Amino acid sequence: MTEHTVRPPAPPASTWSLVLPVKALERAKTRLAPFAGAHRPRLALAFALDTVSAALDCPAVGQVLVVSRDGAAGEALAALGALVLADEPGGGLNGALSHGAAHARRLRPDAPLAALSADLPALRAAELARVLGAVPSEGRAFLADAPGIGTTLLACSPGRPLAPAFGGASRRRHAAGGAAELALPDVPSVRRDVDTAADLAEALALGVGPHTRSVAAALPI
Repeated sequence: MTEHTVRPPAPPASTWSLVLPVKALERAKTRLAPFAGAHRPRLALAFALDTVSAALDCPAVGQVLVVSRDGAAGEALAALGALVLADEPGGGLNGALSHGAAHARRLRPDAPLAALSADLPALRAAELARVLGAVPSEGRAFLADAPGIGTTLLACSPGRPLAPAFGGASRRRHAAGGAAELALPDVPSVRRDVDTAADLAEALALGVGPHTRSVAAALPI
């Protein structure tokens, strides 16, 4: 197993372990291709950098693990302070999340665990803290994305399986799998993932992080 960072002393077990998947940049965010053109890989990396930066700034978060085979992305995210797992096993998004969750549990078995989308460029640490604070102390819970179809966060208590079912209509699948939906009206930055130009415009209106802002400056928005 390859890890791209030296870890500081272990944080308290009461803080969260977050797992984020980052696809190979050349294959990431393909729906943005007609809009972003050659900037698409840079934009995908910028989303991940701003998401991870905000997650690391969240006082409720004890560690951030990124699962990615992309060397450039891994190096940049490790420089922020994330633990990068480069031995992604294949099997798609949910396989990567399950792999990261298992590693997080080995490192911090008594910590609560959450999977977070890596394309939340407007993410605010305070809003993420509110979401994590609303997760029940037992069981599993999820936060729906802005359109109400997908999921941007799935959380579970220590000792419970994460059982990720991301992709497409994951809100329905997570609910059917027994996870409770978090009904929070004031956390738009945690819900606003970005797949299209319209999504990016909404994220920019919320206020994105510096990496996304820099790349977006070159786009026809």
